[in-house]
Amino acid sequence: MKFSIIIPTLNEAQNIQGCLMALQPLRSDCEIIVVDGGSNDNTPAVAEPLADQLINAPKGRAWQMNAGARQATGEVLVFLHADTALPDNAIPLIQQQINQPAPWGRFDIRLSGDHFMLKVIARMMNWRSRLTGIATGDQVIFVTRDAFMAVGGYPDISLMEDIAICKELNKISPPLCLKAKVTSSGRRWLQFGLYKTILLMWSLRLRYFFGEDPQTLARLYSGGHLWMP
Repeated sequence: MKFSIIIPTLNEAQNIQGCLMALQPLRSDCEIIVVDGGSNDNTPAVAEPLADQLINAPKGRAWQMNAGARQATGEVLVFLHADTALPDNAIPLIQQQINQPAPWGRFDIRLSGDHFMLKVIARMMNWRSRLTGIATGDQVIFVTRDAFMAVGGYPDISLMEDIAICKELNKISPPLCLKAKVTSSGRRWLQFGLYKTILLMWSLRLRYFFGEDPQTLARLYSGGHLWMP
């Protein structure tokens, strides 16, 4: 079974080398596809020699990940953020459990950083995901190509693309919730203040549930605003 690891990037020069170096031992069984959304730092130059493909796509994780999926040759697609690290046995774990019975899933998560609340947030993310069948992109969503194509890939929206595709995939089956932990940077939670960011994330989810335009939500997310300034 061949895997395609698809990594959307935008100005990730500080993270992409470490991310890709950690994936090098997997290249016998996996192809690595970096999809850049128009970085104005040296992300593409750093990534190119460490990836099987470097693709340019319009900015936005949904568009970038779909572009990577179109070029991928693997039977299983693994969508990885540049600031997230897979557990050592990630690929064997997926290979052992994919399609038994679910054709998709995600990992548990830990958040790197010293603040004690990051552990609480990660634990809550894992619990919520098990209860709802909804994963975040930070938890590294993986899916068979057939299932990905069956739901039409990621919807063309500016934010909440992970929630949207999980809702569609849940119509096929609940996810595999692997207990092995990916390690994701806590930088986003700390950037605008941890407690403000918790409130922001819940606000964005609630507003998306009630039909708020994802483009508006994306502007709030990128600026760390609870309301449009």
